[in-house]
Amino acid sequence: MDKALNYLALARKGGMAELGEEPVGGAARAGKAYVIVVASNAGDHTWRRAKAFAAGTDQQAVRLPYTKDELGMAIGRTALAIAAITDVSMALALVASLPQPPADALEVLKAKAEKAKKRKAEAKAHQKNVRTGKKK
Repeated sequence: MDKALNYLALARKGGMAELGEEPVGGAARAGKAYVIVVASNAGDHTWRRAKAFAAGTDQQAVRLPYTKDELGMAIGRTALAIAAITDVSMALALVASLPQPPADALEVLKAKAEKAKKRKAEAKAHQKNVRTGKKK
């Protein structure tokens, strides 16, 4: 199985993926979807919906080089046309592992991942300061 499909399966198992049009729409409207992926043989309506979900936001819509059956097999379903990844690091890993990753989506996700990493480090430092007191 391809590396990108492995990341999709891992995201599903870890609770970092929304699968299907309704859950993807909800995650996108809530601003929780970092990347919306669509199968290569999904209908034009599904692709337009994915682009509409991502329009006006930093969320990325990416068409994958895999069929609905291949995506479904990766996550344990019969078919999957659309999914959203709700973790920035997982979204970056999935897009970066594609055979031809879209450059614009890759840049946006790299910036978001870097920002999230910085926020996490700041939160960790804050927790340490709360426990031990800030040294002067």
